[in-house]
Amino acid sequence: MYDFAHSAFGTIIVTFIFSAYFARSIAPDAVVGGVWWTRAVTVSAVTTALIMPVVGAMGDFGGLKKRFLFIATVVCVALTAGLFRMGPGDAWIAALMFIGASVAYESMQSLANAFLPEISTRENMGRISGLGWGLGYFGGLLCLVPALGMVSGWLPEDGGLNVRSTSLLAAGWLLVFSIPTFLFLRERQPRRRASLGTYVRMGFGRIADTARSLRRYRQAVRLLVARLVYNDGLATAFAMAAIFAAAEFGMETADLLILGIVVNATAGASAIGFGFVQDRIGGKRTIAVTLVLLMVAIGMAWTARDLPMFWAAAILLGLMVGPNQAGSRALLGSFVPESKQGELFGFYAFSGRLSAAAGPLSYGLILGATGSHRWAIASILVFLAAGLLLLMRVDEEEGVRLATAEGAPG
Repeated sequence: MYDFAHSAFGTIIVTFIFSAYFARSIAPDAVVGGVWWTRAVTVSAVTTALIMPVVGAMGDFGGLKKRFLFIATVVCVALTAGLFRMGPGDAWIAALMFIGASVAYESMQSLANAFLPEISTRENMGRISGLGWGLGYFGGLLCLVPALGMVSGWLPEDGGLNVRSTSLLAAGWLLVFSIPTFLFLRERQPRRRASLGTYVRMGFGRIADTARSLRRYRQAVRLLVARLVYNDGLATAFAMAAIFAAAEFGMETADLLILGIVVNATAGASAIGFGFVQDRIGGKRTIAVTLVLLMVAIGMAWTARDLPMFWAAAILLGLMVGPNQAGSRALLGSFVPESKQGELFGFYAFSGRLSAAAGPLSYGLILGATGSHRWAIASILVFLAAGLLLLMRVDEEEGVRLATAEGAPG
């Protein structure tokens, strides 16, 4: 349910609506808006990368993952709702507000991910992770339906009210659908009462201990390094999809929403289906297959000269991105001992967000230098290919064996 709840932010704010509105209406022009948006994504990614390993370690020590999850949720809801007031000329304020909301959003995801080993076993982790990602994409799909109505006639267009109001929809969606998580989810780690200074010292101490013992988690580290690279491509594709489609094919907000509905539907169904596949063939193979086909999808988008080709590329992207994300989360979960859940998923957030900085930054630099979104999107291929090569170094069997010996789930 939490994957379902937070999906509206990624779908409406990051990918399909607010990013394009920022570039087209808040910033001075589409190229400048695209560059500024990539920088905002980069700053939020680096900030999240730096704080989440320590926050996760503090959560493990104090049994505070659920409390931290609640705080991050409240912050994200408040700042996302605040984007409703942004209009032409508010680019810097809008960017800062987005950065804060995005940091909270990524922190939420990391903390929620850390519960995966607690609610699954090694034998069904792929299915449960896939189900979560699938429900997340279906949540994104469902929230786009009222969003499409809002931008297509339910609300007046004066001052961009029809588009800006979708930020209130995203905030309300997260607020309402996260309630079951806070009512019913139980944290296995007992609560420890200590001062804030103690939590911080223990958080950094646990990080230092893990760093000194990296050989025990070498397969998890290899996976995190590979994901750091290939997630660059995924993060860039999602952050720039609407801007690319609007710039290259003239797609309006309503068209982008229809695209988002189709992509989310395919991603949700494939994430659930591939969860069963991963439990049979393993996480490493599942991720490798998705990376190869993701490169095909980006190549199709790069060379597309008409909308049907772009649509085909977008659908293939949707089919593979869900299984890739669910598979990566589940594979790391099988490498994580119970005492290190929040911490290592904090490093998972670190790898994901640090990688989400380089890709959009590269896109922005190439766009600024060439003025071409096509050459910018081609840069995604480099990150996906390099990530696939690094993934080949991961020994899945050894990672599971080492984690089980230290107390992994199942």
